[in-house]
Amino acid sequence: MTAPTDSEAADGVRLDGKVALITGAGRGQGAVEARLFAEAGARIVVTDVREDEGREVAAGLGSAAVFVPHDVSDAASWDRAVATAVRSFGRLDVLVNNAALWRTEPVDTETQENFELLFRVNLLGPFLGIKAAVPALREAGGGSVVNISSTAGLVGIARHAAYGSSKFGLRGLSKHAALDLAPDGIRVNSVHPGMVDTPMVAGALGQDAGQREHPRVPLRRMGRPSEVAELVRFLASDASSYITGAEFTVDGGLTTG
Repeated sequence: MTAPTDSEAADGVRLDGKVALITGAGRGQGAVEARLFAEAGARIVVTDVREDEGREVAAGLGSAAVFVPHDVSDAASWDRAVATAVRSFGRLDVLVNNAALWRTEPVDTETQENFELLFRVNLLGPFLGIKAAVPALREAGGGSVVNISSTAGLVGIARHAAYGSSKFGLRGLSKHAALDLAPDGIRVNSVHPGMVDTPMVAGALGQDAGQREHPRVPLRRMGRPSEVAELVRFLASDASSYITGAEFTVDGGLTTG
């Protein structure tokens, strides 16, 4: 089965008037999310530790975006990012916790240093982000938080003790936060991509990974970043206004069996 191109992505979900903060948006899936959000009428705060790439993405979106250098594991950095959203665009409606690190190692040879690093970026980061964003989301009258977890946050995968644990934690954080924030009209959901053709994955599986057939995946191919980003855009929009505390798998059927 051939993957749809980015230009074939659905255009029915609108984000007119909304302001979104998207972490890790300097490349890959986060960059595609930023572009789709802008196409749907949103204004975006693009954040990343990769400053050159982040600035390039924001510049490509023109007046609809600003870039903020951002270490998601640092609370003060989060405060600056949220303040930029409010100062630049007057409000904040959507937080997409997309930034993450992916490293694999068997549990018996995993290091404490790497385990703690992955937890700081993949789990502490989204926690700090939610805390920083809630006052602005409340001020806006509610909003949407989308946490990008992984299929490794749904099932066990060999060599993923650190990464998978952090993503299982993010799955749990999403559900608990959804209950805490529901009275404020703030929805929290998690998205669980499988094999998606991003630079991070290509670095591990090879630059041609997206063109190869993948027999372990029922759809027999990797996903495109736009196929995840379309779901994220839906969850950010009013079209998903009665959805919170849910988890959505985007993996070509990999975890179905």
